Amino acid sequence: MSEEHQKLVYVMHDAGERAEKVLTAFAVANIGLSMEHEVTIIIFGEATRLAYKGYAETVHSLDRLPLDRLMRDFLDNGGKILVCLPCIKSRKVDPSMLVEGVEATTGTVVNDAFIEADKVIGW
Repeated sequence: MSEEHQKLVYVMHDAGERAEKVLTAFAVANIGLSMEHEVTIIIFGEATRLAYKGYAETVHSLDRLPLDRLMRDFLDNGGKILVCLPCIKSRKVDPSMLVEGVEATTGTVVNDAFIEADKVIGW
């Protein structure tokens, strides 16, 4: 992969109560896709709620696109969203309850994504 096109991994821990931060992270990730980078968002802990069906529609902030639109654009344009499987299991959430296109995954896959990434960015 050339320097112009990089593998970017964004790591998120916050959910809707930090709407501006969450929406900014997804907006920047979408911009990364438009710049032809390979972009993955990995969400842990409370942020896993972002991937539950119906939750993204509740996350809004002034002068920002709503989360459901940002997530759909991100996935439709080739972005990848990984959700910590142990995090959702501890919250009694089944992978079938996640937004279509979001993938529940293990620490092994997450570590591989970190190793393969050109940049890992925490939000």
